[in-house]
Formats: sequence, structure tokens, C-alpha cells
Amino acid sequence: MKACVWTLAEQHEGALKTVSFELLSRGRSLAGKLKGKLSSILIGPVMEEETLKELIRRGADEVIAVGDEELRYFASDTYSVVLETLIRDYEPEIILGAATTTGRTLMPYTAVKVHTGLTADCTGLDIEEETGCLLQTRPAIGGNIMATIKTPDHRPQMATVRPRSSRPLPEDPKRDGSVIRYSLGDTLPGGGRFPAFRDDRTRVKAYRRDEALFANLEEAEVIVAGGRGLRKGENFKLLREIAKSLGGEVGASRDVVDRGWISYPHQVGLSGKTVSPKLYIGAGISGAIQHLAGIKTSETIVSINIDPDANLHKVADLAIVGDAFEVLGELRKRLDVQRRDAQRGTK
Repeated sequence: MKACVWTLAEQHEGALKTVSFELLSRGRSLAGKLKGKLSSILIGPVMEEETLKELIRRGADEVIAVGDEELRYFASDTYSVVLETLIRDYEPEIILGAATTTGRTLMPYTAVKVHTGLTADCTGLDIEEETGCLLQTRPAIGGNIMATIKTPDHRPQMATVRPRSSRPLPEDPKRDGSVIRYSLGDTLPGGGRFPAFRDDRTRVKAYRRDEALFANLEEAEVIVAGGRGLRKGENFKLLREIAKSLGGEVGASRDVVDRGWISYPHQVGLSGKTVSPKLYIGAGISGAIQHLAGIKTSETIVSINIDPDANLHKVADLAIVGDAFEVLGELRKRLDVQRRDAQRGTK
């Protein structure tokens, strides 16, 4: 059976990222409709066998891992050559990557090299029954419409998918599949060969995160987000204090990002980040359609807004009609009391 659907797994310091499993849930559905094999592709350092087999337990039929110390750190030029070599040798029908920093860089760069198309930031994927083409749905025209795109004439069909737009499949310990390992010195079954990247002129020693702009909303279990109801950017200080107490991150609506109250990495919604925390608190957010689409998979949504007709109230598990500053102020007080009680208990 031909490996017709590929998903790109991602890792950081030897651990698989959650988005790897989210993509497998998407790929499993597509492979089922095409009656084909689902393969998970992992490029990076050599990974432990048990780590790779988790991809199988999460839905993959096969794992193709290209492991080499030269690939420890992501670089689009080296990773794309590896992926291009795999594509030319295995000829997959569909490749899905995450709309992360890695996926948004690697996928379009590779698509150009193999002369195919790419649809970015997809929120929906399906198979067209008549043709078997991948139907790729994404927000367009500033998020005001949803466009469905297909690639009828070129292969592979490539798309990036928003993180947290789907849930991973539960781990199935009974699932079995094959793990194929390669290093950069190997020759592939079809005769292709991985290139060597050794260059004595430069060496990558490490990467450092930009802490000033970084907001890990996709991985956050708690998000405290603010909207125009907070009146000015200085008032986001209150959200930061609450988010810190809850071990979470600060989010924002597009409106306040456009006003310059907070930076773009904090934006939640179709034009920002799609999130799926255990707890999402929206304060002073009316709830535009694009924003609601970005939080729909959250486990618990709390809405705080003085307007009883706010759209966010309608989808919230707990809707609090009241002044956001009063409610947030009381929440901060209670969190402070809880923290002090916990500190006393440890003494």
C-alpha cells in the first residue's frame, strides 16, 4: 500500500511536540477516505525508539525518521533538502505540516522546490470524493470568508494546519506499525541519497528564544485574554498578574492588537493563533466570529463582559455579566489569598 498521506512531526530537545499528534488525527481521517497509508515524517537528531513508536500509537501506520546530529537545530535550507529528497523517492500524495514557525518556513520553501502548491493556515481538510483531491479550507480576506482550495494538477498536495485546531487521537497501545530510520549517509530505496551538510565555515551552537516577544499560547493550559473593554493597554498589567498566578499566558483580541495595546504574538483568532487551553478567560471581549473560531476547542471558557449580549457569553461555559475590572480585581485578590495560604502551609 502506497504511503499517500504524510504528516510532519516536530520535536524539541528529544521530545515530540503536541502538534505532531494533532496532525496525525487530521491525517488519519484523510488516509481513511483515500484507503491509503499514513506516515509520520520526523527530521532531527536521532530519537529513541519508544518516542517514535508513540507516533504509531497516536495514529501513524509508519514512521520515517531522518536522524542526524547535523539536523539537531532547525534550518530551512538543510531540512528542506532532506524533505525534498524523501518526497522525490517516496512520492506521497498529501503532506501536512503545522502552521508553526518550523512548518510555516519549511513547507513553502519545499513546495517551491518540488514545483507544487501550498495552502497555509488551514482550519479544515477533507477529500473530494469525485477526484480524491485534498480540499483545503482557510480564512481569507482578513478572516471575513472561508475559502476552499485544491491542487488538481500537481503532487504532492501540501498544506499547513493551525495548531490546536484539532485534538490528538487517544493513544492506542495495541496499534502496530513500522519505523524506518535514516541518517544523512544513507541511500533511499528508490536510489535517492541524502546530501551531506558539513561545512567548516559555520557552525550552529544553539538557538535562543526571544523572550521579549514570545507568547506560547498554543501550548498554554490557561489563557487570560483581554479585549477593547479593558480601555487601554496599561490595563493589561492586571491580566499579566492573573495569568502569572494561574501559570498561564496573556492573550488578546485582534482589535486591541491593532490599537497597539499589546503585541501580535498574543493575538487569538483566525488572524492570530488558534488555541485550546484547559481554561480560557476572556475579559472585555465581545466575541467576533474570527475570535470565537480561534478558541472553540478550549475545555472551559469564561466570559467577563458588562454587555449581556456579548457573543462570547453565548459560547462560554461561565458567563459573568459585570464590569471586567471589578471581576478581575476580585479574582486577583482571591488568587493572592490562595497563594499566601499555600506559602503558610509549606512553612
